[in-house]
Amino acid sequence: MKPSILGQMKRDRIFLLLLAPVLVYYILFKYVPMFGIAISFMDYNLFKGVAGSPWVGLKYYKLIIENRDALVIIKNTVLLGGYKLLFGFPAPILLAIMLNELRGTIFKRFVQSVSYLPYFLSTVVVSSIIVMLLSPSTGWLNHAIQRMGFPAINFLQESEWFRTIYVSSEIWQQAGWGSIIFLAAITTIDPQLYEAAKMDGAGRMKQIRHVTLPGIATTVVIMFILQIGQVLEIGFEKVFLLSNAATYDTSDIISTYVYRVGILQGGYSYGTAIDLFMGIIGFLLVYASNKLSRRYGETSLW
Repeated sequence: MKPSILGQMKRDRIFLLLLAPVLVYYILFKYVPMFGIAISFMDYNLFKGVAGSPWVGLKYYKLIIENRDALVIIKNTVLLGGYKLLFGFPAPILLAIMLNELRGTIFKRFVQSVSYLPYFLSTVVVSSIIVMLLSPSTGWLNHAIQRMGFPAINFLQESEWFRTIYVSSEIWQQAGWGSIIFLAAITTIDPQLYEAAKMDGAGRMKQIRHVTLPGIATTVVIMFILQIGQVLEIGFEKVFLLSNAATYDTSDIISTYVYRVGILQGGYSYGTAIDLFMGIIGFLLVYASNKLSRRYGETSLW
């Protein structure tokens, strides 16, 4: 006889207790704040509160479409997120494959440790390192450029360099940690498949192409779908620390714009509307990519 729900909870109480902190975190910081979405449909006044502020319907959502600045912000966010997905997503896969091909155990562990380390550095530290490396007067990179006979470049003051700097730093910081998932997927591949490939005369490159890549294809697809949903969720901290007024035409994204409009200028309703609008677009991207993956492949999230 199948135990009741209370019986199952009593039986699994230890596991539920371990799960409790995670549930509390998501309830307090992910679900409870959703009630604040309501202010995007009203002319919110901080002193009157939600109960005293008048409802204005879709007024602020119309402003998003009509506001030229908002369209530029959305464009910058999409491009920055797209470049991060295009160049950043394959990086941990390639790193995992290269680490898997290393035969020296000590050297392999050393490379893994070095590649994981940037992930544990705070965003402030990483941004400080970038500023020091790219400084036109004391930066190592500019010293190298000047030694080759070229003038120094003020990278952080030129908008055309911002996306390159941001995406490169994200790859450096995230690739090592992201490779853990793909390394775990590689370890599940049956070693006999590699032996069979060797007997058929396949070298390392052909083994990677015909054994390793198909073996981790399911993991790659699932991670890709999840990453698509985060295309518009560009980290606020690093962009805020590295950008300035001179680079706003390429560095000003949704999160920094919402910070300026919603927090500094007190436009709480408009800032909330932009954030919700982008959240809906992110959900639609995940839904569409999952549907396409399920239709044309054998892998999907649901």
